[in-house]
Amino acid sequence: MARTDGPPVVADAGPLIHLDELSALDVIGDYAEVWVPEAVWREVERHRPQALQHQGVRLVKRRVGRVPERVKAVAALHTLHMGERDALALCVAEAVGVILTDDTAARLAAKTLDLAAHGTLGLLIRSVRRGLRTPVEVIALLEAVPALTTLHIRPSLLNEIVAELRSEWRVSGR
Repeated sequence: MARTDGPPVVADAGPLIHLDELSALDVIGDYAEVWVPEAVWREVERHRPQALQHQGVRLVKRRVGRVPERVKAVAALHTLHMGERDALALCVAEAVGVILTDDTAARLAAKTLDLAAHGTLGLLIRSVRRGLRTPVEVIALLEAVPALTTLHIRPSLLNEIVAELRSEWRVSGR
């Protein structure tokens, strides 16, 4: 799988864990590097250590230095955990424009900080555009989310997304 020459992205624990639960961590393998703050690394190590060993993804553990004041303020406003706060801090301190997170509050905080946030579902959908997975594969993975992952998503929302993608990609139902 060809890696992009672009800038790195920063990951929170959710997408690493959930994509690994789906055996689909390879969908982020085209990023040049996926920076993982130490606090996030420890969280993934505790809940899904095998996700940190995927050969097709360049995960780089990064130490977070001083957390910028604006990140502290936004993290407090959205009551973020240390891993989410550190991921945002790494983005801001290192001018990385993309954070991978499934947490709603972290996504809102990222928006406040002018960062793009991509979650597990978006990364799966992106994999079709990047030629990493077929539409049929991605729809099957999305349908497997409730059974195979710890990702919390309203079933009705997931069903809407799958129906919309089936229509857009002209993929028939089972």
